[in-house]
Amino acid sequence: MTIDTTNLCSHLQKKLFEPEGIYYPIWQAMQNDEKLTAVVHSRQFHIYRNGKKILILVGKAQPKIIREDKLNELITK
Repeated sequence: MTIDTTNLCSHLQKKLFEPEGIYYPIWQAMQNDEKLTAVVHSRQFHIYRNGKKILILVGKAQPKIIREDKLNELITK
């Protein structure tokens, strides 16, 4: 999966794409699941499963869980 990260918050880029980042397990899971897609919108990372939004990851704020999904279990509280 390739994502245009030019408009993605720099804090979120570190959390999502670097191995020590707290959202890195989510990024890894997305690589192995063809039903998941993602879009960068307003510097946030919106994740969809089968076209339905399930999760929004943001840089400095808490993630926003939209729908219950197994991906949400990878978020470290």
